[in-house]
Amino acid sequence: MTDDRRTVLRGRYLSLGFGELFAAIVFIGVAFVSALPLLERPSDALAFWSALIPLLVILVQAGVYWLLARRWVKRGTMPRGLASAYRGFRVLDAALILAGLVGIIVWFPAHPFAAIGIPFIWLLGVVEYVNYFVVRLAYPPSEWFQRIGEGRTPRLMQDVRAARGN
Repeated sequence: MTDDRRTVLRGRYLSLGFGELFAAIVFIGVAFVSALPLLERPSDALAFWSALIPLLVILVQAGVYWLLARRWVKRGTMPRGLASAYRGFRVLDAALILAGLVGIIVWFPAHPFAAIGIPFIWLLGVVEYVNYFVVRLAYPPSEWFQRIGEGRTPRLMQDVRAARGN
């Protein structure tokens, strides 16, 4: 692979990394400015955080992955220790998503907006988890219906698996 291709990928990874981190910051901002003030009961807020925390954790992990992957793209493989960490994140994040669902059920919100919005936020976390750890879901809109059925392995998991050969 040429240095030009590496440069293009490094730029894309930079954009993806900062994009995921920015998304996490936006979700936090919207939570404090728009969502939490609408929630009347403390249990509604607990349900909200049960949904949001798994999403935030996955977005931050993904952002950090893309930024770090700029180091080895087209030049090497993910360091073994980092690959081990992301294998652990895969299990930890699944447990966090499950705990989030339990929290939503236990503290199911009374506010109608929250009763609809909170499960949707949790579902976004599930989609992000699947996209990074199970099967690639992110494609350009014009190609999405054609490519989603391919069942491609996410780039993160390709890097984790390639690190075993280090």
